[in-house]
Amino acid sequence: MTATPDARWVTFDCFGTLVDWHSGFSAILTPLVGARTPDVLRAYHRFERMLEAEAPHMLYRDVLTNALVRAADEAGAPISAALARRLPESWASLPVFDDVEPMLAGLRDAGYRLGVLTNCDNDLFEQTARSFRLPFDLVVTAERVRDYKPSWTHFRFFSRSSGVRASDWVHVACSWYHDISPAREIGIRRVWLDRDRTGEDPATASLRVESAGEVCDAIATLFGSTR
Repeated sequence: MTATPDARWVTFDCFGTLVDWHSGFSAILTPLVGARTPDVLRAYHRFERMLEAEAPHMLYRDVLTNALVRAADEAGAPISAALARRLPESWASLPVFDDVEPMLAGLRDAGYRLGVLTNCDNDLFEQTARSFRLPFDLVVTAERVRDYKPSWTHFRFFSRSSGVRASDWVHVACSWYHDISPAREIGIRRVWLDRDRTGEDPATASLRVESAGEVCDAIATLFGSTR
């Protein structure tokens, strides 16, 4: 895309922030592991982080499959890799949160350009993108940058590609670990959409909200009501 240094940008994490990762994963996993689903999900988070930190870079669909196999085994509900592949194969079923489209519409109406920084493969995000009413202006995937958040690589790639100034950029995310903490480290203003009430220090964020319905006001506060 052509860099637009005068544009104001709002970027988002996708899964957990815009898309209901937890309920979507639970719906896919329950037929596979039944009552052990909550235990598998808890273990999955840990194995996902471990695999994403490994070198060389592993595609996210392989992270999903391998982390699920390990998590299910640890939780006492072992499954085969073939069954675990139902997770990436069912990716399009993950639902967008009900409060997201009104937020995105409000931000577009206010003149912001919208981007996504996601720990996802290109083809998996293309499936997810069909669930949104309108396309995003710029999408940065883990496959594209060959790295996973909380590394700074997504943020740096977005900065170069968009030409955005730090003063014209706010990042919005649910995950403190993957997004809010690294955005703080790199000096990007950030709105913590704390859907999971995880209990981390809210001072890590520029602003903290609990629903997407609060995001437009938070963005306006950070940018000011005028340019």
